[in-house]
Amino acid sequence: MPAPRVLFIGGTGVISSACVRGAVAAGIQVSVLNRGVSTSRPLPEPVEVIRADVRDTDAVRAALAGREFDAVADFMTFTADQAEAAVDLFTGRAGQYVFISSASAYQKPPARLPVTESTPLRNPFLEYSRDKIACEDVLARAWRDSGFPVTVVRPSHTYDETSVPLLGGWTDVDRMRRGLPVVVHGDGTSLWTLTHHADFARAFVGLLGHPATIGDSVHITSDEVLTWDQIYRTMAEAAGAGDPEIVHIASDTIAALAPDLGDALLGDRSHCAVFDNSKVKALVPDFVATIPFAVGARDIVAWHDADASRRGVNADLDSTFDRLVDHALARR
Repeated sequence: MPAPRVLFIGGTGVISSACVRGAVAAGIQVSVLNRGVSTSRPLPEPVEVIRADVRDTDAVRAALAGREFDAVADFMTFTADQAEAAVDLFTGRAGQYVFISSASAYQKPPARLPVTESTPLRNPFLEYSRDKIACEDVLARAWRDSGFPVTVVRPSHTYDETSVPLLGGWTDVDRMRRGLPVVVHGDGTSLWTLTHHADFARAFVGLLGHPATIGDSVHITSDEVLTWDQIYRTMAEAAGAGDPEIVHIASDTIAALAPDLGDALLGDRSHCAVFDNSKVKALVPDFVATIPFAVGARDIVAWHDADASRRGVNADLDSTFDRLVDHALARR
């Protein structure tokens, strides 16, 4: 039997790069459609690279002329009009169209935990999430009306060694190393799930070509649940920064004083994110997330410490945190 043929739209991002590597390791014949922009995540051999801008439908259609795929994994569709273009482009060309949505699309705040795939989709705070919901609506309608073979996959907070999962990114790590206080929203006890991209990829590859997923949705996350205080302390330990000074500030206050940080907090991070992964485990029985954040945090620090250019500090954000800390301390 010939190897399955899978086209990745994207393929060099935090999540998609691990999925490409996992698909290659599984013996899948992988093609990647992207613009060929330089990236820190090179594609493995023997991936076929198809050069085209996914936003240029005519160019993509020409690049894929006469080609069909067992599955298409789309990491680059973010709006309803882009989803409509994807339906038009891949109808009759793909045995399965896997749309990468977002677990941030689930109801905020959640009415109950853990979150399951039947949790309603509603996020009045975050435009990115509302756009993903609109994409899902387009694709669900295409499935109902014409049998378009969509599978919706919802990642939650998925990271690799390049991505620091703190509100201030590397700036927060630098502050902890300098002995400066860091801002944690709320009282630091809300629950959060971080998923290493290699763990995500193990489940994702098992969904490719899976007939039971057509017309359905599934999320993929780790089962490890941490408080935000634990996440910051884990990063501090990995960075050799000792026990960090954490200043707790209400999310509403942060959003009011630092609007650039508000959407991500009010629309996602300030709410508990605990997931029931029973569905993906039933579909991919050998899936288990094996990389705890304590290991991932050490990899993050090692990657950043290996090159000084990776340890950039955002001066404006640093000043914003100083201002937030001063505001909080003045009110005590």
